[in-house]
Amino acid sequence: METEEKELYQAAYCGLCHAMARRHGWLARYTLNYDFTFLALLFSAGGGEIGAPKRCPAHPLRPKNGCLFTPALDVAADESMILTWHKLRDDIRDGRGLRRMLARCLCVILQKGYHRAATARPEFDRKVSEGLAHLSRLEAEHSPHLDRVADTFASILSGAVSSKEERFRRVMTQLLYHIGRWIYLIDAWDDLQEDRRAGRYNPLSARFHGKAEEEREYIAVTMTHSLNLAVSAANLMDFGRYTGVIDNILQVGLPAVQQMVLRGQGKALQKKRWGKNQ
Repeated sequence: METEEKELYQAAYCGLCHAMARRHGWLARYTLNYDFTFLALLFSAGGGEIGAPKRCPAHPLRPKNGCLFTPALDVAADESMILTWHKLRDDIRDGRGLRRMLARCLCVILQKGYHRAATARPEFDRKVSEGLAHLSRLEAEHSPHLDRVADTFASILSGAVSSKEERFRRVMTQLLYHIGRWIYLIDAWDDLQEDRRAGRYNPLSARFHGKAEEEREYIAVTMTHSLNLAVSAANLMDFGRYTGVIDNILQVGLPAVQQMVLRGQGKALQKKRWGKNQ
């Protein structure tokens, strides 16, 4: 990213962190991820103000760049909390040992924050709950229908759009759908060997009868197709001063992550997903 774009992205990341602490308690900020920073930028549509630098728990000795202040951050904070909560409930239901115990502890800690978020965004909470339940059924059945399971996850993310403006809602729904599909596929590839060792369901392994690695080129093409459709949707919108950041994420960051994961270097996925040289 260029310096200005990087500063805008970091301002959004900082702003989302503060929004989560303000709305759901200071511990909620530790569930922050890059996915919803990107969502906050999309929903901000070029608006919002960047305030003065301020200190935070992660950087107590030196102020970070100014935080972005926009209503879109509140939406992203609420939806991030809802998704985190339901993912933890999923871990309690399907996880084992330490993973399940940790999920139980985090659910207790984040319970009040989740209820506040669900009260503020009941429609999204319902979509996530129903979508993850459907996805769990497909995974429990070891569904070999890759498009079906990927579509279910993609539909959850596309349900994050809450705007009442028809054109914005239509374009954002398409953009987030294809990003959600890409995320599901890239994570499935990244987890392929680990799932095989643990005897867990993996949609790519089920689709290609345990020989997903032999279909690497096909899988790369379908991932790239999802990214291209997301870029096409983004090109229909004017994101103002965030245009460069969003273009960089979609056209540089995500393709770079895809190449890295397909080469078997996916453990840095969460650090690299949303851009270059962050």
